[in-house]
Amino acid sequence: MTSAREMRIRIKSIKNLSQVTRALQTVSASKVRKSMQAVNATSPYAEKAWKVLVHLARQSDHQILHPLLATRPVIKNTLVILITSDRGLAGSYNVNIVRKTLQYFLDYKNPVTYIAVGKKGRDLLIRRKLKVMADFNQIPTPPRFTDVSSIGWLAVDEFLEGSFDEVFVSYTKFHNMLTQVPEIRRILPLDVELGNPSQFGENITHHKSSGVFSYEPGQEEILDAIVPRFTNLQIYQSILSAQASENAARMIAMQNATENATELISVLQMEYNKARQQSITNEMLDIAGGAEALNQVQTKMLLEL
Repeated sequence: MTSAREMRIRIKSIKNLSQVTRALQTVSASKVRKSMQAVNATSPYAEKAWKVLVHLARQSDHQILHPLLATRPVIKNTLVILITSDRGLAGSYNVNIVRKTLQYFLDYKNPVTYIAVGKKGRDLLIRRKLKVMADFNQIPTPPRFTDVSSIGWLAVDEFLEGSFDEVFVSYTKFHNMLTQVPEIRRILPLDVELGNPSQFGENITHHKSSGVFSYEPGQEEILDAIVPRFTNLQIYQSILSAQASENAARMIAMQNATENATELISVLQMEYNKARQQSITNEMLDIAGGAEALNQVQTKMLLEL
C-alpha cells in the first residue's frame, strides 16, 4: 500500500500540474480573441477587393483578366498549403486537419506537393514520405500580414511559373469556442464566380452592382496589385482562423485537464486521509499493545516477589 508520504508528494505534483494547465487555458482564451480581432480587421479590405474583382469581371466580357484568374486546361501538378500548429496539447486539432487533408488527396488525379505551415504537419508529412517543398514555423499569434506574406508569394510565384496548376489551402476554420471544422479550398486560380463569393476568405459578402466605373491608372495595373494581394490575404485569414481554432482546442483540452486534475486530487486526498488514519490507528494499537505488555511484565514481577 502506498505510504502517506508518497501520497502527499503525488498530490503536490498534481496540484502544480493543474496550475500549469489553468494558466495555459487562460493564455489560449486570450490568443483566440486576438486572432478573431485580426480576422475582423482584415474583412473590410477583403470585401472591397472582392467587390472590385467582381465588378471588373462583369466588365471584362469573359476575357482572362489576370494570369492568377486563368484556369489551366490540364492540371498536372497540385500545391497544398497545410496549416497546423507548432505545439501539441491541443487535443485532436492537428490529427483532424492532417487526416482530412491526406484523405482528400489520397487518390488525387495528379501529383501533390505540400507547403507545411507548423511543425506538427511537417513532421507528419515527412513521416508519411510525402513531398514537402517548404515549411514555415514559429509564426507569432496573431501574426502580422508581413509575417506570412512570404507563404503567399511563394505560392503565387510557383503558380505563375507553371510549376503548379492549382493551389489549395487546408486549415481548420473557426466557428466558435466549441466548433472548429477542417476545411480545404482552392485559392488559385482565383475563380471569380458572381454567385459564390463567400468561398474566398472570411466574412466576405456578395455585392451586386450594375454601375459602370472607370479605374485609374487602369484595370491591368489594379489587377496586378489586387489579385496577388488578395491571394495572400486568403492565406493570412486562413492562418488566423487556424490559430484561433488551435487555441480554442487547446483551451478546451486544458480546461478538461484541469478538471480531471481537480477530481484526481480529491480522490487522492481521500486515499491520503485513509492512509493517515490507518497509520495513526496502527500507532495507537502499537502503543496500547506495548502498554499492555509492560503492565503484564510488572504484574508478573510483583507476583514473583
